[in-house]
Amino acid sequence: MLHALSGLGFGLSLIVAIGAQNMFVLRQGLRREHVGVVVAACTLSDVVLIGAGVAGAGALLGAVPWLVTVMRVGGAAFLLVYAALAARRALRPTGATLQPDQAARPGPDRAGAAAVLGTALAITWLNPHVYLDTLVMLGSIAGGHGDGRWWFAGGAMLGSLLWFTALGYGARLLRPVFARPGAWRVLDGVIAAVMVALAVGLLLAA
Repeated sequence: MLHALSGLGFGLSLIVAIGAQNMFVLRQGLRREHVGVVVAACTLSDVVLIGAGVAGAGALLGAVPWLVTVMRVGGAAFLLVYAALAARRALRPTGATLQPDQAARPGPDRAGAAAVLGTALAITWLNPHVYLDTLVMLGSIAGGHGDGRWWFAGGAMLGSLLWFTALGYGARLLRPVFARPGAWRVLDGVIAAVMVALAVGLLLAA
């Protein structure tokens, strides 16, 4: 149990931060748009990555250092594209507001489940930080728990499930604030700024 609690705490410390993935989950939660798909995609991705890290896949990154550079450049390119889309939404808002029945009403600005799933997976798997955090850092710390490393991994996986579920479904509590188009412009502006900052950081570290 102590191993699992340690994994839960460490896992939460890694994902409870402002980043591309959390920003996307928050935005989808506010829109109540395929939230279950997003939460499942992010959680299952973490489960796979955490499991691989504990199993020792992090050694691959250490053995092939150029692979990390490729991931950083590719991830930065994706983040810059996503930042441009968010900036365009901030500068040219559609004027839509969140209404109580919006989630049940299709509209021209609602993305399909496949598109949302693809974006969630891209934001997760094209982000080099997720590999460094799960495969390298979490995998190394889990190794220090000896026979309890899989309990540690289970705790970290539970942390991902709890966080993404709370963020995705808890975002609806902020819906009254985002009933105004101006609030969406601010959020998209923040998303664009965060994405650019993350992309620059990746490129500088490449």
